[in-house]
Amino acid sequence: MQHDLEHSHAPTIAAYIAQEARSSYLRDWIYGAINGSVTTFAIVAAVFAADLPAMVMLVLGIANLAAVGFAMAARNYSSTKADRNNHDRAVAGERKGISLIPDGKRELIRRTFAHNGFTGDKLERIVSVITSDKALWARISAAKEYGLSPPIKSPAQAAVSTFTAFILFGLVPLVTYLLAGGLAVCIFATGCSLFVLGAVKSRYSLTKWWQSGLETFFLGTSSAALAFGVGYTLRLLLNTPLQ
Repeated sequence: MQHDLEHSHAPTIAAYIAQEARSSYLRDWIYGAINGSVTTFAIVAAVFAADLPAMVMLVLGIANLAAVGFAMAARNYSSTKADRNNHDRAVAGERKGISLIPDGKRELIRRTFAHNGFTGDKLERIVSVITSDKALWARISAAKEYGLSPPIKSPAQAAVSTFTAFILFGLVPLVTYLLAGGLAVCIFATGCSLFVLGAVKSRYSLTKWWQSGLETFFLGTSSAALAFGVGYTLRLLLNTPLQ
């Protein structure tokens, strides 16, 4: 009875192993959003401290959103594409190995799952299920030999997510300063957005949401404080008169 039940679940197990995880671009979004908030916030703080015209802040802010946002998106695109190419190359090598030395590659699968505690008939059924599908066999072999997880993200979508988040959250400090009441409103709005982004970021760690939120908040505001200090110091050194 137990043998029949396990046998009946073999196709389901194979499908579960073979299926790719759903793509998630939340990490790319958070990556772009935090950097957009922090860099633009730093520009606003530095320009304010240096007592420069609002037009300078607008030009520098928009230039940062366009140029730095694009650079980050391009870097994320290149990195994601490199991961995909590296994985595809490893899988292609494993497929070739399976064709040339199938017994050796089958033994790799057997030893891998034996190391994980499977023995006897269960081990042999697992090996049989995996090696019956050469594409699945090659992916698992690549993962075991090279430690490569299947890349599931599109490089283009990862880049777009990063760039879009960079622009949207980078606009928060710029717009709130120029249109909604000055530095105090800017600090409040940007601080809130940084805290929320940090709380969402805790999804990828064991850190509590409020701890991650506070950490991101303090890192972002510290960067702005440093930029403020640089702008104020340069204003003093250059003897720029207060307006």
